[in-house]
Amino acid sequence: MSDTHLPKRARALPAPLLDAIPEADLVVHAGDWVDAATLDLLESRSRRLLAVYGNNDGPELRARLPEVARAELGGLRFGVIHETGAAQGREARCAARFPDLDVLVFGHSHIPWDTVAPGGLRLLNPGSPTDRRRQPYCTYLTATAAGGRLTDVALHRLPPR
Repeated sequence: MSDTHLPKRARALPAPLLDAIPEADLVVHAGDWVDAATLDLLESRSRRLLAVYGNNDGPELRARLPEVARAELGGLRFGVIHETGAAQGREARCAARFPDLDVLVFGHSHIPWDTVAPGGLRLLNPGSPTDRRRQPYCTYLTATAAGGRLTDVALHRLPPR
């Protein structure tokens, strides 16, 4: 997930997303939490949390979270960052900046994204579960990492609030 913007964009995370958290081996949040209470909630419900701060996150969140986070899971090297810049040229820019990653999860735009850069870096943006902006739905992503492959990548649409 990314760009939760709580409590400004919503009062709470949607129930379907909250229900999915304990099932995941790794929960990823690509920044723009806005409140530390959401970080506390995800830390308490997640088996493992990989998270970064975003441009809307203040000093408390920046003190607790890095700008870039990394983890290995299922034989894949994951990275998380909030901003990747303009959509044009994103794949080449990210592949050059993160040559040691297999998957890069990012946020900021609230626009779901799933592409593969030259060299094989998979770029994923889950959209936002609380602030759809110009998108038809609020969203989050799930995937399976096993045997060095990322499979079952699914964009989940959330019901309107």
